[in-house]
Amino acid sequence: MSSLSAPAPVTADRPTPTDRRARWAVSLVFFLNGISFCAILPRYPELRANLDLSYGQFGLAIGLGPLGGLVAGLGAAALMRRFGSGRTAVLFQVVASTCHLLIYTAQSWAWLAGALLLATAADAITDISMNAHGMRVERRYGRSIMNSYHGWWSLGAVAGGLLGAACAQFAVPLWAQGIAGLVVFGAVALGSARSMLTGHDQSEREALAAGASAASANDAAVAPPAGGRLSAWKLSGRAVGMLLALGMVLVFAGATEDAGNTWGAQFMDSTFGVSPFVAGMAFVALQGAQTIGRFTGDAVVDRLGDRMTARLGALLSIAGMSLALLAPHPATAMIGFACAGWGIATLFPAAFRAADELPGVTPGVGITLVGWLARIGFFLAPPVVGALADAFTLRYALWLMPIYAVMILLFSGVLETRRVRNG
Repeated sequence: MSSLSAPAPVTADRPTPTDRRARWAVSLVFFLNGISFCAILPRYPELRANLDLSYGQFGLAIGLGPLGGLVAGLGAAALMRRFGSGRTAVLFQVVASTCHLLIYTAQSWAWLAGALLLATAADAITDISMNAHGMRVERRYGRSIMNSYHGWWSLGAVAGGLLGAACAQFAVPLWAQGIAGLVVFGAVALGSARSMLTGHDQSEREALAAGASAASANDAAVAPPAGGRLSAWKLSGRAVGMLLALGMVLVFAGATEDAGNTWGAQFMDSTFGVSPFVAGMAFVALQGAQTIGRFTGDAVVDRLGDRMTARLGALLSIAGMSLALLAPHPATAMIGFACAGWGIATLFPAAFRAADELPGVTPGVGITLVGWLARIGFFLAPPVVGALADAFTLRYALWLMPIYAVMILLFSGVLETRRVRNG
């Protein structure tokens, strides 16, 4: 358990070496979370062929996986209170990498579905806790840095996609790739633990409240409700509505991301008959553009606000994927997936930030609930796309992607219009 200490100083103007080390440690966990799982995705066509599964059967297995996240994610807040968000993120990233080995070595549909259930359960807890710890560091910096964390996740996803595509091209055995990933990624994750912030997860909130000259009117909003575990989950009707709307933003962002994760390589393979490496480039295009969007996203969000950034991104996603599906070609497909990735780049950081700063919601609970809702998109999208692909071909099934972008437009009004800086 993280040691309890006095509230740490928040250094908005000049982050300390401790703050910087913590930022790099959180960024590293985000990177590992991306590379570990995304190295599997270019091997999906091989996995599906080895198990002799239809698109519908494969999509169902992929879709059942997030059920593990839906169940386990609700326990993330309690784990963070017990162990601290930093240690929780590191521990469950190692667990996730272990579960990924089971995916690589799947011998049946049931094995694959079970391995995905376990992997996404561990990933849900890692996801929520690394975002919560990232918010601690952001408060110390006093400016938006959350998009850069998610940029590191996307950079890891791109690296994983390239790694998986290269392994597929050179016929590296699935089991060998899985073992190497577990050893390397697990060891690096454990090494990041020593640089995480100490103290409890409310330290920065308390320091901000204590140091602000006009904070008295806002103390109730930043302080955790009294009453222990049960009162932590007591939410007003307005708070529930806001969290549901934020969750819906992420449902459709997650469904968009899943389209590249699950179906990008298979779309390229089935539609154009390209090589395994080129097939993996649809996923890499989505994640590569998302990486750029996230590393540049903090400056854009500070200027335009989360809401306008989300709306412009949704319009870009609609235009790009419509081009890819109306004029199918390997080049237009990669352009379309890239536009979709850029379009959703800032949505996860924006929604997590809004949930974590929602007045009257206990620290960790907002992120937990919104992260839990986000997994509905990863749960529902794969079997729906798979069933439509069996009925109409994968090209027509992917017309769902522009529809997802339209739904993001509709729900984006719940996001912040602008960032408020500390200090």
